[in-house]
Amino acid sequence: MFDFERLGLLGLFIGNLLAATIVPFSSDAMYVTSLFVMNNVVLCFVVATIGNWLGSVITYYCGCVAQWNWVSRWFKVDKETIEKQKNKIDRYGVWLALLAWLPFVGDLFVLALGFYRTPKIPTFILLFIGKASRFSVWTMFFL
Repeated sequence: MFDFERLGLLGLFIGNLLAATIVPFSSDAMYVTSLFVMNNVVLCFVVATIGNWLGSVITYYCGCVAQWNWVSRWFKVDKETIEKQKNKIDRYGVWLALLAWLPFVGDLFVLALGFYRTPKIPTFILLFIGKASRFSVWTMFFL
């Protein structure tokens, strides 16, 4: 991919951080590859989880700085659609953060959570739980 595996744990951290932003590549593939190459399950789990979580925190803050008029102009979304999305975010709230690991839509959920300013601490905690759960599943498959 980007040759992050040659950087060892630092590469795993950077790759997972970037994968949780809008950079389009798979943190899962990077994680599983690192498990095989480094053969240190616990350290890989901790580094990947923290890197991926921090990437989501960055994405959340990117959502926070976005403005209504930017969204409507750049993405051609009208005010009514934005209000409907706001209602969904209000309905599911910070719990959407548990789904941040999902391919394609997970980063959009995090961006929306930031855009609609969900409470930071619960959002960040649930982001961490979701990311750690995903890497736990991969780790169980590896063992």
